[in-house]
Amino acid sequence: MNKPPVGKETFSWPVRVYWEDTDAGGIVFYANYLKFFERSRTEWLRARGINQQALREATGGMFVVGEAQVRFLKSARLDDELLVTTSLLETGRASMTIHQQALLTTTTGPRLLCEATIRAGWVNASTLKPDRIPAQILHALT
Repeated sequence: MNKPPVGKETFSWPVRVYWEDTDAGGIVFYANYLKFFERSRTEWLRARGINQQALREATGGMFVVGEAQVRFLKSARLDDELLVTTSLLETGRASMTIHQQALLTTTTGPRLLCEATIRAGWVNASTLKPDRIPAQILHALT
């Protein structure tokens, strides 16, 4: 999963682990890493001037996740401070592939807990059929 990014620099978003993120043992429930990744992707787009709701209204299109490959390495726990990263691996006419990591913030440096490769496709918001990613979006991402 460690390909170099093709877009602009790697984006980082801080996340604190709360009770609602954990299971009965105080460990982050595995599906919540996907929520952390979604938040980081949303903020990554926003940092590039792409507001998804406004974009949907203006273009009639939106991104949807079509594929996620996730690798779990270590567990995050209640109150941990994470750094969730997002970097663009590749773009196509109707999709993009993104690499994401959840890193534990420690005094000795970040420690990789979970990583994913996400493929997001651009679809017509009304029909949900694949469509071309608008040029202005591709330009903002690369």
